[in-house]
Amino acid sequence: MAPAPAPSPTPARRTAFAEGVTRAREAVVTEPGRLRLIGAVLAVLVVAFGAVTAWQAADRAAAADDVLRRSQPLSSGAAGIYRSLADANTTASSGFLAGSQESADSRDRYEKDIRTAASGLVTAAANAEPGSASERTIARLNQLLPEYKGLVERARTYNRQGYPVGGAYLRYANEKMQKEMLPAAEDLYTTENKRLDADYGDATPYPWAAIALGVLTLAGLGWAQRRNYRRTNRVLNRGLVVASSFTVVALLWLVVGHAVARAGLDGSYDHGVRSLKVLHDARIASLKARGNENLSLVSRGAETVTVGGKSYDAYYYDFDKDMDRLGAGLTEAAGLANDSAGAKPVKAAEGDMAVWKQRHSAARDQDENGNFQQALEMVIGDKDATGACFDSVDDNLARAIGHEQAEFQRSAGDGRDAMSGLPVGVAVLAVLGAAGAVVGIGRRLSEYR
Repeated sequence: MAPAPAPSPTPARRTAFAEGVTRAREAVVTEPGRLRLIGAVLAVLVVAFGAVTAWQAADRAAAADDVLRRSQPLSSGAAGIYRSLADANTTASSGFLAGSQESADSRDRYEKDIRTAASGLVTAAANAEPGSASERTIARLNQLLPEYKGLVERARTYNRQGYPVGGAYLRYANEKMQKEMLPAAEDLYTTENKRLDADYGDATPYPWAAIALGVLTLAGLGWAQRRNYRRTNRVLNRGLVVASSFTVVALLWLVVGHAVARAGLDGSYDHGVRSLKVLHDARIASLKARGNENLSLVSRGAETVTVGGKSYDAYYYDFDKDMDRLGAGLTEAAGLANDSAGAKPVKAAEGDMAVWKQRHSAARDQDENGNFQQALEMVIGDKDATGACFDSVDDNLARAIGHEQAEFQRSAGDGRDAMSGLPVGVAVLAVLGAAGAVVGIGRRLSEYR
C-alpha cells in the first residue's frame, strides 16, 4: 500500500507591517505614488524646519530676556551688596575718627549701607537655587552682618567714653569685614557673573540646526519644482512656489533677526557688562583704600606688615595697593568707554584720584612725624581733606556706572526685541508653507484622475 502524500506546507502569514511595506513599494512604482511620497516628504521638511526654528529662536529669546531681566540685574545686585558692605566699613571708620563730632549724615549713610546690603541679600536669596553655593554664601552673610554691626556699635560706645579698647573693636570689625564678609560677597558676585556669562552663551550662538534644515528644505522644494518642469514643461507650480516663498521668508527672518539680536547682545556685553565689571571693581578699590586710610589713623601703627625685610604700617601698605588697583581700573574703564558721556566721569575720577594721592601723602607725612591731629584734619577735615577727594571719586564712578547700565539695557533690549515674534511667526510660515507644498503636489495628482 502506497504511503499517503505529505501535506504541503502552509504558507507563513505576513505581518501587517510587511504588507504595508509591500504596498508602499508598489505605490511608488507609479507616478501618482511618487508624487504622494514627494508631497509628504516636502511637508515634513517644511514643518520640521519651522519647528526647529521656533524652538531655537524661543530658546535664544528666553536667554536674552534672562540676560536683561535676571542675570545682569542680579550681577549688579551682588556688586551692590559688596559696595554697600565696603562703604559701611569705610563710613564706620570715618565716624570713629570723628568721635563725638560724627555727623548725622555719616551715621545715616552707615545705616543706609547696612539696610541696602540686607535688602540685596533678600533679593539674592529669593533668586538662588536651593542647595546651591550661592544660597550657602547668602546664609553666611546674613549671619555675619549682625555680628559685624554689633562690633561697630561696641567700638562706637567705647570710643565715646574715651576707652582705647574701642579702636580694638573697630579693627576686629574691619578684620571680620575684610577676611570673611567681603570675600563671601565677592564669591556671590563671581557666581552671578558666571550665570550672566552662561545666559549670554545660550543667547548668542547661531541656530545652525535651523539654518541647515532651512537650506535643505529649500533644496528639496527646488528639486521638486525642477522635476515637475522636466515632466510637464510647466515652469512654475503655484503651490510649490508659495511653499518656497514662505520658507525663504522664514529663513531670512531667522538669519537677519538673529544677526541683529547677536549684534545687540554683543554690544551690551562689550559696552555694558565689561565696563560695569571694571567700574564696580574700581569703586570697590576706592572704598577699600578709604577704609584703610581711616584705619591707619585708628590703629596708630598697631598693625604692621613685613615685606622684603622691611616693616610697614599694614593699613598704609594696603592703601597703596588699593590705589594701584583703582588707577588700573580707571585706565581700563577709560579705554572701554565708547562715548564722551561714559568717558567724562572716568576722566574726572582720575583727576580726583591724583589729588587724593597728593593729599594722602601729605597727611601720612604728618602722621609719621607724630602730628596726629594735623593728619586727622587732612583726612576727615572740612577743608582740603582726602575725604572730599574720595567722595568725588565715588560720585564720578557712580555716574559712570549709571551711564554704562543704561547702555547695557538699551543694547540688550534691542537684542532681545530683534527675536520677539520670531518663534510664532516662523511656525505660522511653516504651516502655510507645508500647506502650499501639499496643494501644489495635489494639483499634479489631480491630472491622473
